[in-house]
Amino acid sequence: MPKEREFTIPPVSFPSSGPSPATNPGGPTTTTPPTMLQQRRLPTAPFQPPRPSSSSIPFMSFDIGSAATSSSTSSFPPPHLRNDIASSSSSGLFLDEPPLLEELEINPTLIWRKTRSLLNPIRVDPSLHSDPDLSGPFLYYIAFGLFQLLAGKVQFGVILGWIAISSIFLYSILNFLAGKNGNLDLYRCFSVVGYCLMPVVIYSAASLFLPPTGTTAGFVVAAVFVIWATRVSSRLLAVDELGASEHRGLIAYPCFLIYSLFSMLVMF
Repeated sequence: MPKEREFTIPPVSFPSSGPSPATNPGGPTTTTPPTMLQQRRLPTAPFQPPRPSSSSIPFMSFDIGSAATSSSTSSFPPPHLRNDIASSSSSGLFLDEPPLLEELEINPTLIWRKTRSLLNPIRVDPSLHSDPDLSGPFLYYIAFGLFQLLAGKVQFGVILGWIAISSIFLYSILNFLAGKNGNLDLYRCFSVVGYCLMPVVIYSAASLFLPPTGTTAGFVVAAVFVIWATRVSSRLLAVDELGASEHRGLIAYPCFLIYSLFSMLVMF
């Protein structure tokens, strides 16, 4: 029988977590440290959360193109109708708004009617002044200050201060005279004093074209406008609302003093 051949099989080592012996032919057996085993391992990707699929998002499951087409046709009107809708909505909003002058409580028609009633000092209509306002007097204050400014006098603060003091003074005097029968309020007193300042405003405008007021003719012209303002103011304050029509002469005296002071602003 032929002699059997002998084959030498080298030992096989499998990687493990612990140290494993390494065979070295013809030499002693060594162990591999765990750091070398970790270096030999293939690198793995870092941890990443699973991405949600499109089926898990409910609002992305429909067709975007069809939705855009349907929304454009249903939500927005055609181009030729958009201007009509915008104009109708804006006009509807502005129609409900009151006028600006009405919001500011300025009635130019009523101011003109009150002013026209004061142009005739003999026939004054007190019924127009039963509804007091301060928009007309404020215009007269500004006009008076502007005419004085044209004459070279800056007196806006003086005019407003004298109006306030004189109205409070006249309000106190007339309530003392009327007693319990009078119902004059401070707001109406301000309105009457302001509207009756119109003759003095006319005098301040005329003084720009008249000769110097230091002469006798200048005093006569000033007296005419002061008497005009005194008559209309005493007429408006001595009506039945005050209950002191029999004391019109007493009412005219403080009014004469007030408008004489304003005429002195024009003369001097």
